[in-house]
Amino acid sequence: MSAEQPTLPPVRLPADAELARDALAAPLLARAVRLARWAGPETRVGAGGELVDEQLPDAVEELGLTVVADEADAEGTEAFEEAVEEAEILAADAWRLAVDTGLVTVEDGADDETPGGAGPGENLALLTGGSPHDVLTIWLDGFDAVFADAVVPVLDDLDRIVGEDGEIDLESLDWDPEMEGEFLEGVLGNLYLLTVSEGGPGDGPVPLPALAASMVVPDDMGEPTDDVLEQVSDAMMRLDEQFRLLEAIGLVEYQPVDEALMAEEGEEPAAPLDDEDVSRYGMVRLTQLGLYGVRARMLDAGVDAPAVGDLADKGADALLGGIAAYPEAAARAETAAWLSGRDVVTAAGELLAAARGADAGSPLRRLHCQQALSLVGAEAEPAVREVLDDAELGGLARVWLAERGAADVPAPSEAMIFWLAIDTIAAQLDADGDLEEVQELIEGLTGRHSGFFEAAWRVEHPATAEVLEAMGRLHRDKTAAKEARKSAFKARSRSGSQP
Repeated sequence: MSAEQPTLPPVRLPADAELARDALAAPLLARAVRLARWAGPETRVGAGGELVDEQLPDAVEELGLTVVADEADAEGTEAFEEAVEEAEILAADAWRLAVDTGLVTVEDGADDETPGGAGPGENLALLTGGSPHDVLTIWLDGFDAVFADAVVPVLDDLDRIVGEDGEIDLESLDWDPEMEGEFLEGVLGNLYLLTVSEGGPGDGPVPLPALAASMVVPDDMGEPTDDVLEQVSDAMMRLDEQFRLLEAIGLVEYQPVDEALMAEEGEEPAAPLDDEDVSRYGMVRLTQLGLYGVRARMLDAGVDAPAVGDLADKGADALLGGIAAYPEAAARAETAAWLSGRDVVTAAGELLAAARGADAGSPLRRLHCQQALSLVGAEAEPAVREVLDDAELGGLARVWLAERGAADVPAPSEAMIFWLAIDTIAAQLDADGDLEEVQELIEGLTGRHSGFFEAAWRVEHPATAEVLEAMGRLHRDKTAAKEARKSAFKARSRSGSQP
């Protein structure tokens, strides 16, 4: 009976204007903008568009990253030189992002020995004066660029990997770009799913060990082996570097692995799956901008990743069909967005019309229609009264009117009562709700109607036999469960269908 479900639960995203503000505040993009405004005729770049070494101190100063020596880290000390190097790396990264996102245009030099020039690109004006959508489009380009950087291995031992011809020997890196990209995509996908799923951490951070384990430890494995634990540790160390990069573009908020836990040089860190203070091993959460960015990549890859509000401008049939697999809170939010700004009577009529049908998904559509009508006021009464004589909607209409204390509500026939009972249980079974709640619904209905099963198998509803079989499985009273199974057999025999 269940309808086909989307791949992921729907995500709730802020308005584009708020996301655009977050994008402009991302540290890496903000630094890229400052360098794009700074770029001019005197700016010199190398063959790959990178700033030449002589320009880096000026770029550092422009970004306010200039290192000032103090008594502890006097100029010339190793600590001071490391700080200078770090500042220049930040400046170089910001410049590269400015080039990658079109905030800067680069002009080639006259020859290999002559540096090229640079200046502000077309996207700089678009970023500062365009629409929120323009800003987010440029930010997504930046996210793609940072993602590509994140899957590149850290080249610590250049002598080992650079051949005699000066070219990097990729085979010696034991690096598969496609595999590394798929791994990080998978990690971000798992983090996204944890964030948007009801019962997940929501806006809370996820421990890095748990995230790494989700990619490495097989689902059917009990106690991880030492080899698997070592793979988890390796994955954590890779993710620690990658999340540091992704934090700069505003994708995540990241608490890095505590350096005190790092192993001595040449040793592998122990897998931290049972440590009490798991936060010391890193904590990460997607920002709202990160949810937007990961979802955008999923959509580009053809993944069904809905967002609340996607159905707001569509018809009632699209709404009721679309929210069929949504969690309750998300379905309610989507429905409220759909109702907003619509004429109440017209909207109620459209919902009721879309709820009709005898197909497998129709019971759940009627349940969502009933829930949608609970969000509208008494002004919808004319539309509801129009379906009082409808075989499929008459029971639903009577319930809605009675709940609002409406006058002159006709009593339902016995056939309508039992049809509505079967339809309601079929919808709850399709909704994959709480098992105990479904059991209480079943036992409540059978308790209120004596001879329920003797009458139920005669109900002209396409899901009658399946519902009675489910009642036989779920009813906690053995006698009633046996009666349900007998009734299901009669229903199948009557319709000529096989179990």
